[in-house]
Amino acid sequence: MLAPSIFEEKIMDDLFGFPEMREFENLEKKLYGRRADRMMKTDVREKDDNYEVVIDLPGFKKEEVTVELNDGYLTINAAKGLDKDENDKKGKLIRQERYAGSMTRSFYIGENVRKEDVEATYRHGVLTLTISKKAMKKVPEKNLIAIEG
Repeated sequence: MLAPSIFEEKIMDDLFGFPEMREFENLEKKLYGRRADRMMKTDVREKDDNYEVVIDLPGFKKEEVTVELNDGYLTINAAKGLDKDENDKKGKLIRQERYAGSMTRSFYIGENVRKEDVEATYRHGVLTLTISKKAMKKVPEKNLIAIEG
């Protein structure tokens, strides 16, 4: 249905339960439904001696989250699995909106950064990574020449 979207929400589609056309292209969205593209929201702050990366991972346990540093790329993985036997013990499932799946996000932080330069904490569904500035090589500034005309 062609209906205007307000704040990226498809009111008519949500109201009548029409499937999204891209739903079949992005099967990884099943982890959090149609709103999966809004998950793993990240804030990056620069402080005096480090960078702070704060990532929202609601619904994940600490054991389901991994942080990896390879070739200058910091990669965050979050994977969730649902136990079918546990659902059977709790009773008959009428509707299930939670799915098993995974999300991944990568950031290039430089090849000089070692795993000792990155600290990670996870509290209340928020992953906080602190990356030391000492490890990062300063990028040379570009000396641009103004073009008149």
